[in-house]
Amino acid sequence: MERAPTSFDPRVLAKLDGLRLRARHIAEGYLVGAHRNPRAGFSTEFAEHREYVPGDDLRYLDWKVFGRSDKFYLKRFEDETNLLCYLAVDSSESMAFQGPNSGMSKWEYAQCMTAALTWVVLRQQDAVGMLRFDDRVRHWIEATNRSLVLEQVLDALEQPSPTTKGLVGRAINEIARRIERRGVVIIISDFFDDIDEIRSGLRRLRHRHCEVVLFQLLDPAELDFPFDVPTRFRGLEGLGTLRVNPVSLRAAYRQEMNQFTQQLDACCRELSVEYLLVRTDEPFDQTLRRFLVRRRDA
Repeated sequence: MERAPTSFDPRVLAKLDGLRLRARHIAEGYLVGAHRNPRAGFSTEFAEHREYVPGDDLRYLDWKVFGRSDKFYLKRFEDETNLLCYLAVDSSESMAFQGPNSGMSKWEYAQCMTAALTWVVLRQQDAVGMLRFDDRVRHWIEATNRSLVLEQVLDALEQPSPTTKGLVGRAINEIARRIERRGVVIIISDFFDDIDEIRSGLRRLRHRHCEVVLFQLLDPAELDFPFDVPTRFRGLEGLGTLRVNPVSLRAAYRQEMNQFTQQLDACCRELSVEYLLVRTDEPFDQTLRRFLVRRRDA
């Protein structure tokens, strides 16, 4: 049996054989830490309660919780406590990029994050669904809190790697049209598309009263452009090849990339969408913690 590493570094986890082993290590390792800090997950400390505010109906006060915590909490009904979460993961060709110093491609990182988040949501007895998209939605797994959904998600993620051009904005619009119940929609992508198209899709999701979270995955090489010798670059989505001296382009490239991420961030703030920029060399536990702690504090 392959022994799981103690590190959450993508370069270390890449040595594990298969998505299932990687995802299990990330999720269970994170949940061990979350157990020490019970407020680190999707839910609050009292998952089936909410804190009393003036004007609430006193009939629903839970006096047992008051005795344990010395705080007033109200019992919540089932439709208030069940989280519905959809994980939308970009499987377009640009997600296959892997820089020279990276342990995983963007797609492999997205696979691991999607599987680990599925695991975490299910452990909290909430409902989770998943979909893959490129220029349109390719797989759609309805949200459920039954454990069988994890195997369905893993099977879908293990389908052949990305080969199709991405149209992120169009795919988000399709998701907004098809989603039937409001909940949390987490979109994992590099978001290499027109910002206005992305804004259109996000606005439509928000109009459906969905809470939306964007994980923008970028390889360190895409952000830093570390190349220092004449190099032939190949476009990942049918853009051909180009031989250039990267040193002469580095400053302009970084400025353009920085402007792009800032525009996406501004778009998210405009629509009250949560935005996280994630480098694919960031340890998985840090990414999960950054996201879940931000949700707790929101």
